[in-house]
Amino acid sequence: MRFEKWGIALFGRESRFAEKIRIFDTTLRDGEQTPGVSLTPEKKVLIARKLDELGVDIIEAGFAAASEGERKAIKLITKEKIRAEICSFARGLKDDIDAALKCDVDSVFLVIPASDIQIRSKLQKNREEVLRMVEESVEYAKAHGLIVEFGPEDSTRSDMSFLKQMIKTALSAGADRITPPDTVGILTPERAYQFFSELKTAFPGTVFGVHCHDDFGLAVANTLAALMAGATIAHVTINGLGERAGNAALEEVVIALKLQYNVDIPIRTELLYETSLLVSRLTGVPTQPNKAIIGENAFTHESGIHTHAILVDPSSYEPIPPEIVGRVRRIVVGKHAGIHGIRAALMEMGINPTEEHLKEIFRRVKELGDKGKRVTDADLKAIAEAVMGIPSAQPIRLEELTVITGNRVTPTASVKLNVNNRVIVEAATGVGPVDAAMNAIRKAVSAIEPIHLEEYHVKAITGGTDAVVEVIVRLRKGDRIITAMGVHEDIVMASVNAMMSGINVLVDNRSRMSQNSKIVEQDF
Repeated sequence: MRFEKWGIALFGRESRFAEKIRIFDTTLRDGEQTPGVSLTPEKKVLIARKLDELGVDIIEAGFAAASEGERKAIKLITKEKIRAEICSFARGLKDDIDAALKCDVDSVFLVIPASDIQIRSKLQKNREEVLRMVEESVEYAKAHGLIVEFGPEDSTRSDMSFLKQMIKTALSAGADRITPPDTVGILTPERAYQFFSELKTAFPGTVFGVHCHDDFGLAVANTLAALMAGATIAHVTINGLGERAGNAALEEVVIALKLQYNVDIPIRTELLYETSLLVSRLTGVPTQPNKAIIGENAFTHESGIHTHAILVDPSSYEPIPPEIVGRVRRIVVGKHAGIHGIRAALMEMGINPTEEHLKEIFRRVKELGDKGKRVTDADLKAIAEAVMGIPSAQPIRLEELTVITGNRVTPTASVKLNVNNRVIVEAATGVGPVDAAMNAIRKAVSAIEPIHLEEYHVKAITGGTDAVVEVIVRLRKGDRIITAMGVHEDIVMASVNAMMSGINVLVDNRSRMSQNSKIVEQDF
């Protein structure tokens, strides 16, 4: 791909980074410490496989001493045919190191507090005792054949002279790598550069890593500054997951290194989006729409001024082509939409209005937007069909829906769909009646079209126990993503109506992806 068109080649051509930078992914350890996240061993294996396919160098698979389930997960991962180095978190305790050894990991991220506040409150020890702990634990791990990455915890709030003593002790005991964590995210890019420059000067030839938290929203910037100062390992998580405000996001660090600073990172960036979706689905943590690189809005355009320019030249309002991170460009309609964007969205659906029809569709979309209503893809299709006098196309119709739920009963739903006059009956279970109904519909439709539910949002739009409920879904078929809405007093029916409306947009035979190619398949 040629990026000069996007202006990317203008940035950072004279790289001050190391020739080789390694990616240490801690989604399965620090990322799992996100409040409310708890991954089963099977889910951890799925994520580990994806991280290895993505091309990360080191996978911190978990904290072996934490629980039996954690040890099971790490053991399952080490048994996989994974190219990446497999690491376990460990404290400066022999029991922690033994737990890691039983899981057959390659390395340990051995973390011992370095700041006086943590030494006093967490360890209730003095500095001399901490230095002995460093020496003994590193020597023990090395004696048992482990690669040791030593992490002086809360190092950015520690006394620099004592921090250097800890690092010297760890290196003398055989530590292979040193990663001083910015545990509470207090670094700034300027200080991160100074901090790591000083450590590199004090310990020439030592391999340093950087582990940043995002409490001030600077984790990615601080990580890049540390790498510029000579660190060669970046600790990151998918989607920036992690405790409190999270960690440095892998996708942001990698794309910034590759495109802003011209650093060769052997990460398969075209897999970033699908990796993000997998992690979001398995952790249950949704990704904010305006998240950089992989957020749903990152390559979505509504504003008329923008979409007109985008359709002429995508680089006019996109800093990078979406394909590089596994995305496609989307033109959506709404209050700020322009007539060119509406035409492009309709063309994607296989609908080609005349100029007069297009003007009327444009007027109705604007009218809805001015009333504060969200215009989904299904809404646009319905408006266009009404204006153009096209019979509403519903290749898939819901004929029957039965949902069973209650105390000590697994929520179960059965559906009967009419698909182009062919009847399909399916049943499925779920964690609740809505989930069961959605699963049954997807199961029935999957025989014809592989439809994926990307997002589900619900809100009550009137008060009381008989509130009218509005459900918005985002569905995907291949590279194509659409939105649809359902409104009903019953949340199950609102959800089903949204799902059916969206599915009918995706499977409408008039839709022609070749039309969309005029928009997204530019010369990159």
